[in-house]
Amino acid sequence: MDHIAAAEERIVTEKLRQKLNEVNSAVQSQLNVVQDHVNFTLQKAYFRCAYECFDRRRRQEDISMCVENCSMPVLQAQNLVEGEMAKFQERLNRSLMVCQDKFESAKMQQMRTDATKDMESCVNQTVEEHVKALPHLVAKLKASLNINPINE
Repeated sequence: MDHIAAAEERIVTEKLRQKLNEVNSAVQSQLNVVQDHVNFTLQKAYFRCAYECFDRRRRQEDISMCVENCSMPVLQAQNLVEGEMAKFQERLNRSLMVCQDKFESAKMQQMRTDATKDMESCVNQTVEEHVKALPHLVAKLKASLNINPINE
């Protein structure tokens, strides 16, 4: 019976890994526009701005302050994206923990076959819900970063 349990654990772990890869792929494809905006549009503006800061008539302190001011939009955008993605990841992790807890509880009650199917169903539903939420998250980020279709 232990070999069966270990095999089921491996199957569940592999299916979970596949689902997490699915979420990661969806996140990367959905966030491309936002990442491009931060990495190219805002970074480009930062470097242009910082370049203009270097003037021999300015004191080093003023140049440093100017460059720091130029970096603010990029840093704010990066912090916003990282914060939203951390919240998304936290919600996903909590949902998956609920699935894991249900699985462990069912295992203790020795309902293995149902437990595995229930775990798979729970994980599938959780992943589906989170993938469906991605466009709303991306829309929120686009609105916060003033990304419109013309900029894309």
